[in-house]
Amino acid sequence: MYRITSPNSSIDTIKQIFNSKKTTINLFKNKELEYIINSDKSKLSNNNKILELIGNVELKTVLQNNDILFSDYFIWNMDDSTYLLKGNIKFENENIILTSNEATLGSDNIIEFFNPVKYIIKKNNKSMYEISSENAFYNIKTKALIFKSTNERVRSKIYF
Repeated sequence: MYRITSPNSSIDTIKQIFNSKKTTINLFKNKELEYIINSDKSKLSNNNKILELIGNVELKTVLQNNDILFSDYFIWNMDDSTYLLKGNIKFENENIILTSNEATLGSDNIIEFFNPVKYIIKKNNKSMYEISSENAFYNIKTKALIFKSTNERVRSKIYF
């Protein structure tokens, strides 16, 4: 279940597309708020099955404190509950920063980051450890992180 709010919305009656500005989306699971998503603009199309968020997309997890996912572009396919993020993707919480140009988030609460992926462990706002990889998988609920590369090695840097 979801709720979309916007101070400015219009509908293209020919194409059946809802256009909104300064969109806020609340996603619920079992009537409990799970995610809050904000963006500059949005389009709801294809019989209310595809939602596109454009510009300064920010996804906050409600159940996990301080987990925020940023991107330039976000597509939600409501039929299979998958989310595609593109452009300047950054996941950040109190301990880590993951960056990439493309990622997916599935209903299993696992974010898959695609090549290239950069990972930084934070400690007192300083970089302590960096990893570069082709792909990374982050489980929002368990906070587990897996790195995978098929063509290149996973590269690490440690700062002392």
